[in-house]
Amino acid sequence: MSPDQNHLALRLAKQIENSGPISVAEYMRAANAEYYDRQDPIGAAGDFITAPEVSQIFGELIGLWLADIWLRHNRPDNCHYVELGPGRGSLSQDALRAMAKFEMTPPVHFVETSSALRAKQAAAVPQAQFYNNVDDLPDDGPLLIIANEFFDALPVRQLVATHAGWRERVVVRDRGTKFMAMPGQYAMDNLVPADFRGAPPNSIYETSPDSSGIMYELTSRIHKQGGVLLIIDYGYAQPGLGSTLQSVKDHKFADPFDEPGERDLTAHVNFLEIANLARMRDLQIGGPVEQGKWLSVLGINQRTATLVEASPDKADEIIAARNRLVDGDEMGSLFKVLAVSSPDWPRPEGFDAALI
Repeated sequence: MSPDQNHLALRLAKQIENSGPISVAEYMRAANAEYYDRQDPIGAAGDFITAPEVSQIFGELIGLWLADIWLRHNRPDNCHYVELGPGRGSLSQDALRAMAKFEMTPPVHFVETSSALRAKQAAAVPQAQFYNNVDDLPDDGPLLIIANEFFDALPVRQLVATHAGWRERVVVRDRGTKFMAMPGQYAMDNLVPADFRGAPPNSIYETSPDSSGIMYELTSRIHKQGGVLLIIDYGYAQPGLGSTLQSVKDHKFADPFDEPGERDLTAHVNFLEIANLARMRDLQIGGPVEQGKWLSVLGINQRTATLVEASPDKADEIIAARNRLVDGDEMGSLFKVLAVSSPDWPRPEGFDAALI
């Protein structure tokens, strides 16, 4: 779609012209809402691929991980399975199949706002109930929540150091419906941790109020209702400086300020920040650990061998998928895994060596 046909770009350009610059967070929120609502961006024909689409083993191991916790907690019969941003439903489909082998068949709940993806999810998991936000999830039993590549798509605020102090990074019109980011006019020094306030000009500090708000609600639910939350995403265990905002189109990096709504916008997840919100509720914390190490502890090598034995003609494909999920130069070290659970639930498996 050319810029003059991009309705979101035209709307944002008009908004900026009438009301002034918008924050990077506001830009990212509008762009991703448009992007996800009108298309299925996942897979070889889309813009990116997620772990559940790489191999069925990913979802199966998550299902077995949940079944293990459930069994060790004496099989509570009122649990709810929840997935945030379920993609095409592949992860849930594989996880629920693995859980069913242990007679674990909880009601299924999807938090999803994209009409395009809801259609794919309903076809993959027909029994799923849909919600627009986490506030509407059931409150009558423990929640088993999976958030795979969910938090990275939530908006980030970017604060940038200038010679006059810290300012929020805002989006303005460059020319026509082209956009660019620049420092805003209002002082934001009080929002930057003291350790970073003396950073040189052009340094960027990121924070995600949307992520914090959702995490606050989820940890409140687990504190009251019991259960576990599993977060798998790319991100960092210790806060730092620098922009992590990125855009992907056709499996290649692209300019995040070009053609809003036409490409995926993400930012790295601050695992320390969301883990601290769970600590405020006195919940158990597992991780974060690297995805590759976590999957290895859960038995990805053994499951790979079983699939190869069953389908030797697909051995190369199965092994390549395993390597993509586990290897350090693929998804294995970039993606981190964090578990949050009720203190009266068993400690989840796979988190012996945490990064924080």
